[in-house]
Amino acid sequence: MSDAREEVLARVRGALGDASAVTSLPRGYRTRGEHAPGSTEALEQLADRLEDYRARVLCVPAGDEVIGDAIAAALSELGIREAIAAPGVPADWLRGVPRARTDDGSTTARELDRASAVVTGSVTAVAETGTIVLDGSPLCGRRAITLVPDVHVCVVLASDVVQTVPEGLRRVDPTRPLTLVSGPSATSDIELSRVEGVHGPRTLVVVLAG
Repeated sequence: MSDAREEVLARVRGALGDASAVTSLPRGYRTRGEHAPGSTEALEQLADRLEDYRARVLCVPAGDEVIGDAIAAALSELGIREAIAAPGVPADWLRGVPRARTDDGSTTARELDRASAVVTGSVTAVAETGTIVLDGSPLCGRRAITLVPDVHVCVVLASDVVQTVPEGLRRVDPTRPLTLVSGPSATSDIELSRVEGVHGPRTLVVVLAG
């Protein structure tokens, strides 16, 4: 140990004294919100946060066919007629997309870069932070398909929406490859000039179902 470092540590020990007091830290963390999972208040809070992040939120009733209609309408409005989907996405979600194919894991990053859009589900969503969680399951798909295409259409079921982060973490498997999405990909330089699509989809469409 260098003489300078020893001198600094000696001064710290001298300032603290021989019997420094141990500070007791409060541990009363908030583990749940005031809004129940799937409640109207939680859904409205999630939609508000996502829209604040410049995501487009479509609120629809439950049902695969209704979800499929919303996905088709959103892609059509963006001028997109093709999409790649996570392997566990229900067929009805893609019924209105003229050219839809399911990812089988063999699509390369270069091929994904040419894909117009990706369609996935989600495992949970946190209303307070506007965060959608993907876990690499068949419904969510592997991480690459949600990071490379320019448009991500993500379905969130109302029953999967919780208010706080602790509630959301209790719903996921920590050993899985989790991806947390809070709006479209965006970053800002030192002059705060916002640039979207730098490290993920430029456009995020969230279908909030149920």
